[in-house]
Amino acid sequence: MLPQSRAAVPFFSCFLFLLLSLPSSVALRASSHHPGHIPALVPHATLPLSRPSFSALPQLDFTTHCNTTCYQQGEASPSWELLTERLAYETLYADGTRTLTTVDLEDKEEEEPGPAIQPPPRRWRPAARGRRKRQIYGADGRFNIRGNNFLLDYPFSTAVRISTGCTGVLVSERHVLTAAHCVHDGKDYVKGARKLRVGFLMPPSNSTKTERHPPGSQPERKPLVRWVRVKRTRVPKGWIQGPQEASMDFDYALLELRAPHRRPYMRLSVAPSAQDLAGKRIHFSGFDSDRPGELVYRFCPVEDESNDLIYQHCDARPGASGSGVYGRVWDAALERWERKVIGVFSGHQWLEINGENRDFNVAVRFTPLKFAQICYWVKGNHLDCLQD
Repeated sequence: MLPQSRAAVPFFSCFLFLLLSLPSSVALRASSHHPGHIPALVPHATLPLSRPSFSALPQLDFTTHCNTTCYQQGEASPSWELLTERLAYETLYADGTRTLTTVDLEDKEEEEPGPAIQPPPRRWRPAARGRRKRQIYGADGRFNIRGNNFLLDYPFSTAVRISTGCTGVLVSERHVLTAAHCVHDGKDYVKGARKLRVGFLMPPSNSTKTERHPPGSQPERKPLVRWVRVKRTRVPKGWIQGPQEASMDFDYALLELRAPHRRPYMRLSVAPSAQDLAGKRIHFSGFDSDRPGELVYRFCPVEDESNDLIYQHCDARPGASGSGVYGRVWDAALERWERKVIGVFSGHQWLEINGENRDFNVAVRFTPLKFAQICYWVKGNHLDCLQD
């Protein structure tokens, strides 16, 4: 872990600048991978529901356990009826009311669902004798983002705080993507979801009224946070009341702000195979609870992937849940590499495969169906999503 002293700041700034500005083409040549046809998700009916109790407690350290059955779940094609049931969604409004929207999937015969990707060969290593400290693997590889030249610039400026203690990412002029468990525990909405807010980092105050400091020293001023109310929250039915092992597959939610913001946001993409990401790396920035008031950035290679989850060893702590996981994806239309959100950081999972235990930090990957759902939530028109 890099020291957080002032002497380390110039080195860190240079390193981070080189990392972010490195031409993606030198990391990996453009591949011919294409995510395929995007299904059309069309609302079928909207039904009123009773008001939630807001009795659940936020889960900032979300952990699941999985064996061969749930790990291979995505390899067997679910029925079309089960898919449409999981892709139905609840909408929670600011006044405490909620609705359930059922959906239809068009092009059923042409787009019969199957595996979105072919996962790479499994290379399971024997379990370690003792479990490592959860979510930190070896030396801590996270970086505190400091200084307005980094903190308030893209892509770090797309990271926002969620008032329940999680992180989110800006994906449109008024939409924030986060983890479902940050607002709903699978049975009920968390207490803080009644008046959910999103926090935007702002430059420190330039007020001349500052405390006295030793001559020649520069006081470090932390950025301020401007909180904005959420108009409505959408959670997929695949998360609500699902078994814990399967729920992580749908651990995402979309928040709509009351008014548009003026920040740059990050576009969404169907998650390609790790082989088709520049450098096979993923990145995300979040507000880890062990570093209060700091935005923490990390990157790491993808270790393994299933149809619905990205397995990796990016260091993270509670509070990072809901961070937008992004990678450099080849944009055929623009003919260049683009940073795009391909998933949401969910938490930690213990895997038991053939009697061997391994642990990973896990992100939900955006399959074509999930992309179609989230895109519809953002744009309100499935035709716009077919051309995205």
